[in-house]
Amino acid sequence: MDLFLTAAGWEFLFRYMHFLAGVCWIGVLWYFNFIQTPFFGSELGGTAKSAMTRGLVPNALWWFRWGAMFTFISGLCLIAFKLHAGIGLGDAYMTRILTGALMGTLMWANVWFVIWPAQKVVIANAETVASGGEANPAAAAAGGRAGMASRTNTMLSIPMLFFMATATHFPGAFLNGNNDAVYWVVAFVLILFGEAQALIGPGSATQKPLTSVSGTIHAGLALTLLLYIAGAALN
Repeated sequence: MDLFLTAAGWEFLFRYMHFLAGVCWIGVLWYFNFIQTPFFGSELGGTAKSAMTRGLVPNALWWFRWGAMFTFISGLCLIAFKLHAGIGLGDAYMTRILTGALMGTLMWANVWFVIWPAQKVVIANAETVASGGEANPAAAAAGGRAGMASRTNTMLSIPMLFFMATATHFPGAFLNGNNDAVYWVVAFVLILFGEAQALIGPGSATQKPLTSVSGTIHAGLALTLLLYIAGAALN
């Protein structure tokens, strides 16, 4: 009964929820970017795109956005537990967690305020066209906006998971707990530059790495390395 009657038990339950919801969220995110989108670009995928957009995609997006929501809520609860336990914002653990949480929060916002609204336009257009109506000229732009935000989230997921893991499993000299303001300035610039790719229109030169699966993965690994170097050098 300690699981339900102690603060440690409730912290574990929120961590368990965080794991479950996070696996669902990131799993569907990677499915969209590594599997579904390349398939839609193939000859066979092009013929199946309309049916999948009307049938499979709405269901996948339900799990996607609610996985994001419960990951976000449980993550906030975990941070509150740590602060209540006396772990200060300047602690090395908290610096790493908050770096990952910053990226996770931006990813959550992209899901709910960029990807989902744009995908609703795409799905509605597919349903209209399938029923014999006229295509919505705004659907293509909405699809591009959703796709770039999704690729941005995929890129951010790589360093986000790195920082979540290092908070507990790599307690060495990396981010030694000074919570140096210079580190946060550098981290904010790097992360917000990455996030900007979700918000500016498709076709920008800075988005070129995100137009392919391999480019997105390499961009995520590069951002991870830059943030790690900043953390090691500036703290």
